[in-house]
Amino acid sequence: MYILGINAYHADSSAALLRNGEVIFATEEERFERIKHWAGLPLKSIAFCLEAEGISIKDVAAICIGRDPKAKLKNKIRYTLSNRKIAMAMFKQRFSNRNDLQSIEGQITETFGYCPPVQYIEHHRAHLASAFFSSPFDEAAVVSIDGSGDFSTVMIGRAKNNTIEVLESQDFPVSIGIFYSAFTQFLGFPYYGDEYKVMGLSPYGQPVFLEEMRKVIWSGKKTILEWDKSYFDLEGGVISYENNMPIVSTLFKKEKIESIFGKKKSKTDEFEQRHKNIASSVQKRTEELIFEILIRAFELTGLDKVCIAGGVAQNSVANGKVLEHTPFKQLYIPSAGHDAGISMGAAQYYYFNDLKNERIEPLYNANLGISFTNDQIKGILDELNLEATYMEDEQLFEYLATQISTSAVVGFFDGRAEFGPRALGSRSILADPRNEKAQQLLNEKIKKRESFRPFAPSILEEFGSTYFENYQFTPFMERVLPIKQEMRSKIPAVTHVDGSGRLQSVNKELRPRYHALITKFYEKTGVPILINTSFNENEPVVNHPKEALDCFFRTNLDVLVLQNYVLIK
Repeated sequence: MYILGINAYHADSSAALLRNGEVIFATEEERFERIKHWAGLPLKSIAFCLEAEGISIKDVAAICIGRDPKAKLKNKIRYTLSNRKIAMAMFKQRFSNRNDLQSIEGQITETFGYCPPVQYIEHHRAHLASAFFSSPFDEAAVVSIDGSGDFSTVMIGRAKNNTIEVLESQDFPVSIGIFYSAFTQFLGFPYYGDEYKVMGLSPYGQPVFLEEMRKVIWSGKKTILEWDKSYFDLEGGVISYENNMPIVSTLFKKEKIESIFGKKKSKTDEFEQRHKNIASSVQKRTEELIFEILIRAFELTGLDKVCIAGGVAQNSVANGKVLEHTPFKQLYIPSAGHDAGISMGAAQYYYFNDLKNERIEPLYNANLGISFTNDQIKGILDELNLEATYMEDEQLFEYLATQISTSAVVGFFDGRAEFGPRALGSRSILADPRNEKAQQLLNEKIKKRESFRPFAPSILEEFGSTYFENYQFTPFMERVLPIKQEMRSKIPAVTHVDGSGRLQSVNKELRPRYHALITKFYEKTGVPILINTSFNENEPVVNHPKEALDCFFRTNLDVLVLQNYVLIK
């Protein structure tokens, strides 16, 4: 049985294909459209999934959409009656979006000649499903936290075998995601998805504004969360979509916040220590709230395993502290915990929870996207009249390890693209973690991004506990952990200012080629780690060899690897 899941007309639109419950293909539409966070109907992603499996749309039993306009209808009506200005702004923005949702069947029929039966799955239930049904747990607490979706901002449940039971949820608008986004804007980061920049900035400050943050938002008793709404401006409708791009309205009341935290940072202002302290305080408050929600989930379920999803679950700094600050003993977070994972989760929810099919093996493989054979790559190189050297694996990894150990920066395009926001060794830029200048080089000459943002260490799994305190298996780069004091000087390029690193555990069985490359580097240097950052330059991660070539030629990359073909500047 094939089930197709989609995240449609929402930021990070995506498609995922299940075969008998197994996620066999999944990808984000931005990879094809080349526009970050692209929002619309992911027709190219759907086409990729079908073509990659060699089936037609008529072979699909159902299409599952991670949206349910009927969810919490009474709560929406009640909120509208008491918040007319905000509700009208939201309805104005959502009206065309709602029409788009209603026209999905027609558009899919027009494109593919047929549309299977459509199932609407509530946003947060899809998040919960993407985490639990991908996890190794038979039973677990499940938690979804994000900005908002289908009028919820938090959902807590108990999951067992093939069933998810929702225990509690938080109604819009009280939201950790909106809280974090509002202060992201206040700190001069205006775009959708900029929150990770605040997370990267936070270690440079101290949480001196923590008490003030606690007066902005706090854990409730009757509800999961409460906040002081005088800090927030939601009359702009929160988010709109222009030309399939998510645009976030101004979420904070300038006069109110400036009276407490000082003047808003403009894009051109230099970062003051005050800004860094605000970032630190926002991050610290967010961590406190996440832990309190998770403790609430533990008390509701009595289970010591937890699965987390939602946009706030992309906060890798908080994720690394969950097991230390909550009663939970085991944690699973999917590779696409953000809204792109809604496609996968919607299909999983329908297949397991609604159809009551039996569970399958857990998902530790994020390589669910497009791939190219060596023959296809050779054809592209010939078409572009480019010369490249072909190397068998043993020679290739030996050569790359030598180049990286002598300060070369490598674009590594290998196998199937990853599903999710992190490059995991298939669409990656690689460098030497021992090189103190590597972070500056990557930021200034290749990535073109802020200097305070760290780069991640990919580490051979068998060395995890040697380099990291309280080591946890982290296959999707979803957690930040402290690097042991005595190891920090060995890998300065991946050690953040607070001594931490957002690691990726590289397992030999899961990622054999990437593991082999890092092993070669370890044999030469004694360090079982590579710098790993996504293969892009202020654009979606490269998806096609031509995009990798474009990035290679316009940046200061030294070496480009396309499967087994190597180009050198």
